[in-house]
Amino acid sequence: MAESKARKSLAGPAVKARKPESRLAMVRRARRINRELAELYPYAHPELDFENPFELLVATVLSAQTTDLRVNQTTPVLFAKYPTPEEMAAAEPEVLEEIIRPTGFFRAKARSLLGLSAALRDNFDGEVPGRLEDLVTLPGVGRKTANVVLGNAFGVPGITVDTHFGRLARRFGWTAEEDPEKVEAAVAAIFPKSEWTMLSHRVVFHGRRVCHSRRPACGACPVAALCPSYGEGETDPDKAAKLLKYELGGRPGQRLRPPEGYPGQAASPLGADAGAGAGADGEPG
Repeated sequence: MAESKARKSLAGPAVKARKPESRLAMVRRARRINRELAELYPYAHPELDFENPFELLVATVLSAQTTDLRVNQTTPVLFAKYPTPEEMAAAEPEVLEEIIRPTGFFRAKARSLLGLSAALRDNFDGEVPGRLEDLVTLPGVGRKTANVVLGNAFGVPGITVDTHFGRLARRFGWTAEEDPEKVEAAVAAIFPKSEWTMLSHRVVFHGRRVCHSRRPACGACPVAALCPSYGEGETDPDKAAKLLKYELGGRPGQRLRPPEGYPGQAASPLGADAGAGAGADGEPG
């Protein structure tokens, strides 16, 4: 169903001039986009493999400036060696750096992991806290990482503004802001709090699969008729369909252990598919 919907011809939006939009009309359009994305991605989920809040926290820190796939290919060895904050805090920096080297910026990331693990051990009894104000005190943890952990490990609603979410929020006309915190605030004012976490997954999924940074697949986009930026990318349906990524393009997703109900293929371990994590648009994840 998702594939056929994504391939639907959408001739028309490119030639229609849009009238100035009221705030109410924008909110209604935004919420309709969310409903359409929910139909397209009923299986939307965090694309990092994790078993507990500590693993999700570490994986999210590692995901900066790389793909979730590369993180997922790296963390099995990492978590087997350092399964708890106490054990990771006691790691030899050089050994930790070598394990996480494939994720890039490994020295800075190792410092963050050592620092946050020590802070969890010393200040939170070895447990990941479930409050944003506590999470952001940890080394290497900002609002984006905190919202990922809160929404997916603790069930606390949050909007995760990564590069994909920010790009689509602007393309959809939800905000013109560039600063992630301002984007978060603007989008939070549009949607009910109960929708924040799943909205984040759906928008990020769409950004990775259809609405790419450099070559958005406008002609294969099921929300094109609702998008004021229609026409920035390829509008021919057949050509646009060839730009679809991950399960919509018939290729593996980012998780080695995808959740039940994911319609695509599991990704391969590190070394089995060198370079598979690089996006066609050159953007991480």
